[in-house]
Amino acid sequence: MMKPRPSRHPHGPQLADPKPPRFADLHALDGERKRALETGYVRLLLGGGLFLVAFLAISLRLLEVGVWDGGERESAQTPSRDLSVARADILDRNGVLLATSLATASLYADPQQIGDPAGTAAKLAEILPELSTAELTAKLSAHARFVWIKRDLTPRQQYAVNRLGIPGLAFQSEERRVYPQGSLTAHVVGFTDVDNKGLAGIEQSFDDVLKSGQPVQLSLDLRVQHILHDELERAISDFSAIGGAGMVLDANTGEILAMVSLPDFDPVNAGNASPDQRFNRATLGVYEMGSTFKVFNTACALDSGVIGINDSVDASHPLRVAGFTISDFHPENRPLTVSEVIMYSSNIGSALIAQRIGTERQRKFMDSIGMLRRASIEIPEAGAPMYPADWRPINTMTIAYGHGIAVSALHLVTGVAAMVNGGIMRPATLIHRSADEITDGQRVIKAETSAEIRSLLRLVVEKGTGKKADVPGYFVGGKTGTADKLGSHGYVANARMASFVGVFPINAPRYVVLAMVDDPKPNASSYGYATGGWVAAPAVGRIVQRMAPLLGIPPQDLNETPSGTAALLVSARGTE
Repeated sequence: MMKPRPSRHPHGPQLADPKPPRFADLHALDGERKRALETGYVRLLLGGGLFLVAFLAISLRLLEVGVWDGGERESAQTPSRDLSVARADILDRNGVLLATSLATASLYADPQQIGDPAGTAAKLAEILPELSTAELTAKLSAHARFVWIKRDLTPRQQYAVNRLGIPGLAFQSEERRVYPQGSLTAHVVGFTDVDNKGLAGIEQSFDDVLKSGQPVQLSLDLRVQHILHDELERAISDFSAIGGAGMVLDANTGEILAMVSLPDFDPVNAGNASPDQRFNRATLGVYEMGSTFKVFNTACALDSGVIGINDSVDASHPLRVAGFTISDFHPENRPLTVSEVIMYSSNIGSALIAQRIGTERQRKFMDSIGMLRRASIEIPEAGAPMYPADWRPINTMTIAYGHGIAVSALHLVTGVAAMVNGGIMRPATLIHRSADEITDGQRVIKAETSAEIRSLLRLVVEKGTGKKADVPGYFVGGKTGTADKLGSHGYVANARMASFVGVFPINAPRYVVLAMVDDPKPNASSYGYATGGWVAAPAVGRIVQRMAPLLGIPPQDLNETPSGTAALLVSARGTE
């Protein structure tokens, strides 16, 4: 009997034990699986935690670089500015815009992020050709983290730079000050720097007000400003002068409707203007005003009672005083009434009247009408008058006809306004005033004296040196002035300041109009003269003729109006 051979696979399926697995074996297998799951779960938690820590660290660093570092860099390198409130507008009396702010962008760079300074500079120079490639390269190669490239880009420039897509270039939102009227109101409105800080004119005086968002409305009437600018420019051109100044003042309120100084400048590019262009001849420059000062000398004499309007002084020959000779441009060589002294603009007659006034009385009067202190005005460009520290008798005589004392055009118009408006001195203002904001002013001469001055000024235009200022229907009165210009070594030969200060309507004064032309040259049309009567008086006449209808002042019939010529003209020898 054969024995069966043992199987090589005792646990093969054909010989497997059909018994189920033991519980202990199953429990051991379940424990191994649980430990594997727990190990994987712990490793997953550790990995996620490490990833979260890394993510937070990177985020904090990005925040530090992008916000905190950037903010510190900006505050250290750029001016701090509150852009939530735009710099407010400046307007004329009718609401016409003179200055406003526009949103703009400025380009800056972080040189540390610029990979190719030379290449970037070349690309920027193509878009911004006014910038130097070499200077741009130097800026972009700097070790700083912030450099300005260009302020106040145009939208087209900003778009072109943005299209370059160069890391390290960025924009900052800013404001740009613009002046819609250009140079027309430059000396009044002024200008700001690139950071919108006021540097001149109203922009400087009202810097805090404008920054707070409060608009400033001026007394200027842009229509009148344009007329004054146009006619003053014409006079300067016609007589080949080097400059000029003009003003239109409300004789009863002190409001300035127009103020021009030429040459002028573009306030947007004030840095490119010459000192002469930026210089305000209307308020900052002080000049000997010549015969226009005879108005004050005569008013002082009449008001104090030292002479009457029909009294005479002997102007038959020149005066020699303290080594000086006082003479007339066109001497009459005879006694003259006070009316004739003004009409013929006699230096001799005015000096003799001043002798009657006396030195102390004259000085006090000049002080009372503001000629010995800075004129009150809302812009910083206000010149201080120049006058003798030791006011001697010879000074008294020369000051009578506007030599030996230098004041601004603003001094002159405010003083003349007081002489014709009934005798009330009011400070000039560039700010629009309502009726209840007009100051009461201070009386400086009697109303009767003011009436006499008005009649004398009308006489000058009717039959004296100011004939070329006459405008039919508007009762213009005024006074001519021609003064030699002072140089570093005394008076300059053939250099003069020609002026005319006019008032209209002289029977009920509304406006004082001044035109001054600096160093005019004679021409054929003036028959070789370059005096106030030939140069400035015609300009004032044209200004009155153009502005009166705009301001609602109708012409009057001189022959039918009771307060016309017959009522104003003062009888003067030789006038008929």
